[in-house]
Amino acid sequence: MVATNHKLRQLGILSLDTQFPRILGDVGNPDSYPFPAMVKVVEGADATKIVVDGSPEEVLLQRFETAACELEKQGAGAIVSTCGFLITAQARIASKVEIPVMLSALSMLPSVLAMTGARVGVLTASQPALGSLALACAQVKQDDIVVQGMENDPIFTRAFLASRDQQTREFDRGAMEKCVVSQAKTLIRNAPDIGAIVLECGNLPPYADAIRAATGKPVYHLLDAARLMMAAHQSTT
Repeated sequence: MVATNHKLRQLGILSLDTQFPRILGDVGNPDSYPFPAMVKVVEGADATKIVVDGSPEEVLLQRFETAACELEKQGAGAIVSTCGFLITAQARIASKVEIPVMLSALSMLPSVLAMTGARVGVLTASQPALGSLALACAQVKQDDIVVQGMENDPIFTRAFLASRDQQTREFDRGAMEKCVVSQAKTLIRNAPDIGAIVLECGNLPPYADAIRAATGKPVYHLLDAARLMMAAHQSTT
């Protein structure tokens, strides 16, 4: 039975199965939010199986469904995920629960496009993996966005894109910020006309302020969507 005590409502976080540290600002760190949050790790949901051009394996999708339902039963008022490539599972997971779900910051793209009236930059964990299925699920066209990937940066890939048992157990935050900002600057050089930047990857929000300072562009990420969903929920209680 779904919990109905609104005072216990928390944000539910569907997390990939990882071993790297989720620093403050990471979507998967409960302390990143101004409200209570709880994490449900989906066993076997390795980054190498989710950051792909296409849909995850059926067995993993079923585990995400089960985890989402468990979060709802435990009192979650809304659900996010730690990986933007789960945009391909957005409709399926949302249909299994009765609370708001936004698994990916890519779902914000239509709104950001409407707000800016210009193309939007997407900083993503992997440009090759951000294919036609993901864009279709996000309800945007390729011409609406400009994509810059982090997949060629060794600091980023060792931490976040390697298989779980090969991921680094710690990383230099300053070094990571430098590589993220470098890719954001490349994005701006390639497309100075973009109106804003959306961070697909749940590991990128810790560097949002640095990206804003370096590019002069508004930056949106999944923590923004989480705040919106939880605020809308609270306004109805």
